[in-house]
Amino acid sequence: MIKNNTNVKTGKQSSKKNEVGQIRVIGGKWRGRKLPVVSEEGLRPTGDRMKETLFNWLMHDLTDANCLDLFAGSGALGFEAASRYAGSVTFIEKSKIAAITIKENIAKLSANNLIIFQMDALEYLNQKPSKPFDIIFIDPPFRKGLLGEVLIKLTAHSFAQKGSRIYIETEREAIIEDIPNDWFLIKEKNTGQVCHRLFEHG
Repeated sequence: MIKNNTNVKTGKQSSKKNEVGQIRVIGGKWRGRKLPVVSEEGLRPTGDRMKETLFNWLMHDLTDANCLDLFAGSGALGFEAASRYAGSVTFIEKSKIAAITIKENIAKLSANNLIIFQMDALEYLNQKPSKPFDIIFIDPPFRKGLLGEVLIKLTAHSFAQKGSRIYIETEREAIIEDIPNDWFLIKEKNTGQVCHRLFEHG
């Protein structure tokens, strides 16, 4: 069971002074809404064009889905999923500033089916979830060697189940190891120096 003692508290200090831009929700009930993002090293929200492609891939899987946005950063993927009628989204983000901004954006949207935990993604994956996730977004910092351990922990603690979709975003030259034998690549696309892959848990 995931412990609930790491939920973000906004506190008195606003993150507004750290804002450098916005993300835009491109589909669903919040279509056109713009949400602030903060300046953090390694933060690179998925661009609108690729986001549209990804959510076209997932269009038949989103309604009422239980989603996990690991290494959430700006929260762009999780907010897009929620806008398209996902049942719930859990955001995991290590950066305090980025996590506070996600929490503030959840409040702006009055979205009580979204929750943010400020914690390390690998630490989160050490614990068994209360139930498996239907859709998992994995977008770790590039060139940090984190993905292999993420995949091992996801499998060891049953974060996915048969039929789950797992989206992985990496640097284009990355070689993905430790893909579980029962995951099948169903979509793949390169945009610039980034590779986007969607797997199905078989």
